[in-house]
Amino acid sequence: EDLLSEILLRLPPQPSSLPRASLVCKRWRGLVSDPGFCRRFRRHHHRNPPLLGFFQELDEGLSFAPSLKAPDRVSPERFSLQHADLVDRFFSLGCRHGLALIYLRKRLQLLVWDPVTGDQHHIAVPPGFDTETSPISGAVFRSAGDVQHFHLALVGSSERQITQAVARVYSSETGVWGNLITAPLQSEGAAHFRIAVSTIKPAVLVGGSLYWLLDGSSGGILEFDMDRQRLAVIPMPVNDLRFFQFSMIRADGGGFGLLVLSGSSAQFWKRRTNCDGVASWVLGRTIEIDKLLHCEPESNGSQLILGFAEDNNVVLFWTIDGPVMLQLESLQSEKVLGTKIMSHYHSFESVYTTERGIGGPEAVLLHNT
Repeated sequence: EDLLSEILLRLPPQPSSLPRASLVCKRWRGLVSDPGFCRRFRRHHHRNPPLLGFFQELDEGLSFAPSLKAPDRVSPERFSLQHADLVDRFFSLGCRHGLALIYLRKRLQLLVWDPVTGDQHHIAVPPGFDTETSPISGAVFRSAGDVQHFHLALVGSSERQITQAVARVYSSETGVWGNLITAPLQSEGAAHFRIAVSTIKPAVLVGGSLYWLLDGSSGGILEFDMDRQRLAVIPMPVNDLRFFQFSMIRADGGGFGLLVLSGSSAQFWKRRTNCDGVASWVLGRTIEIDKLLHCEPESNGSQLILGFAEDNNVVLFWTIDGPVMLQLESLQSEKVLGTKIMSHYHSFESVYTTERGIGGPEAVLLHNT
C-alpha cells in the first residue's frame, strides 16, 4: 500500500492524472481520493504546478479562461467568483501558489481565495497605509512545501508621508501582521516622487524578493526584500517609457529580469550584481516577437503584454487573433482558446486535486476523450 502511494504520488501534476488513476480500480480510487494523499500530492508538485489558466477582472466578477486542452481543461464555472461574493468594488492583485489575492476597496479588506477548495480568508488592511489617495498592492505566497498556511505582503504609500513607501507582511498561521517597514524613496535625479504601485500588473516573486511595477512618468520597480526587510526602487533600463511595454520575469539562469517590448522587438534584461555589490541592468537576447507569435504581417507591432506566469515562465500576449502564450525558454507559442476579451490576465498555476473532481465530471470527460 505504501509503495503504491509513492508511485501514484509521482504521477504528472495535470488535472486528469488522479481522475484517470481513480478509474483503474476501487483500491486506487480510495487512495487518490483520500484528503491526506491529495495534500501530499500538492506538496510533492508545489515547485512545478501546471498553468491552469488566467483570471480576468470583469464587471460581474472574476472570469476564468482555461489554458489547458482536454482532458486537463478545467471548466471556467469551477473557478468563478461573482460580484455578489466580492461585495463591492474590487481589484485583483494576482495569484500565486494556488491562491488568488483580491482587494476589496470599499471595505478596506484583502480577500485570499483558494479557487480549488473555495476557501476564503478576509483580512483587514492594517494601519500605516494611505488608502484614500494612493493605490495599494500586495502579493500572496506560501512557504516552501506548505499547502495549508500562507503569507501576504502589502505595499503602498505611507498615510503620513506620500513620498514614503511602506510594507507589512501577514501570516495566516499566527493571524498577525508584522512590523511596518518604511523607506523614503527617490528617483535617480534625487527628487522625491509619489509611490504609485501598479494594481494592474501583479508582483513577481524571485528568490526572497517581491517586485512591483510603479505607475507614472518616472516609472521604476519597487523591490521588497523580505529576507532583509528592505524596500528600494530600481530604475528602468530604458528611457521615455511611453514607447515601451514591460513584463517583469524570471531571468535566464535565475534572478530578476524584465521583458521590454517595443513594436515587434522584445529585449530581455537581467539584473546583475558585481563583485562590489553594485546592481545594474544587463541586456541579454533580443527577439522578433511577431514571428514567434505567428502574427499576420498587417498586425506586426500591435502586440500587447497581458500577463506573466512565473512558475511556468510564460508571457501572455494579445494579438489580432486573441491571447497567445509564449514560453520564454523554448520560445514555443500557443493560443488561449475560448476567450477574445482584451484585458489584463492574472495567471493561475496550481495542482488541481479537489476531491470533487474524482469520479465526477472529469471522469465522464475521460470516458469521452
